[in-house]
Amino acid sequence: MFQVRIHGRGGQGVVTAAELLSVAAFCDGHVAQAFPSFGSERTGAPVVAFCRIDAGRIRTREPIVAPDGIIVLDATLLHQVDLFSGVRSDGYVVLNSSRSLEELGLSEMVDQHARARLITVPATELALAHTGRPVPNAVLLGGFAALTGVVSLDSVVTAIRERFTGAVAEGNAAAATEAHGLVARRGEVDAGAPAA
Repeated sequence: MFQVRIHGRGGQGVVTAAELLSVAAFCDGHVAQAFPSFGSERTGAPVVAFCRIDAGRIRTREPIVAPDGIIVLDATLLHQVDLFSGVRSDGYVVLNSSRSLEELGLSEMVDQHARARLITVPATELALAHTGRPVPNAVLLGGFAALTGVVSLDSVVTAIRERFTGAVAEGNAAAATEAHGLVARRGEVDAGAPAA
């Protein structure tokens, strides 16, 4: 089972990101579940959602305390919430920021984890460029797909187009596709291959 925890703030699409990821997993032939964990928080308050992906039936519905992957929609949570609690040293981290992990003060985490599985993506900027709105959720799913290979980009785009319509769907699909390309190219560079 592959377990993902998604952190962000109310209004950034944290719950929608978990739902889109589960739909993408279904499109790829997996079983998936998505659910949030929040109370009566207002817009801007920290929110967390979860997604589990497996080949067979998923019976547990408890919060994920030992995630295989983490998606962070808002870097301002870095010093407010223990975002990386429980993540394994070989776990995946996708963080919304135009700055590097080192610039964000995460050098210690980088030293303790597999560097090739940690990435920042300028998701808010990509969302603004493609949709005119600073909502990074769908964009980060494109980067997550490239980093982990757990879901395909085609399935992420299908999930986006099933959830949204018109210009919103196409803008988010284009932003997710661009994020996927950015992360894929970084992976080639990290592996020593020439950048595309």
